[in-house]
Amino acid sequence: MARLLIIAGVVLIALGLVIKLGLPLGRLPGDIVVRRGSGTFYFPIVTCVVVSLVVSLLAIIFRR
Repeated sequence: MARLLIIAGVVLIALGLVIKLGLPLGRLPGDIVVRRGSGTFYFPIVTCVVVSLVVSLLAIIFRR
């Protein structure tokens, strides 16, 4: 349990640094944005794929 909490903390710190540096997470090419009238629908499909790949790679690295 302690190892899981440490890994979760490291991931949150890394995510905070990525956001702080201004990397365009959430605004990548391929993300779906539909604007009609006063409403906006946003689905970050490419961002989800990138985050999933990074988390999968981290899981593979930490399992060893």
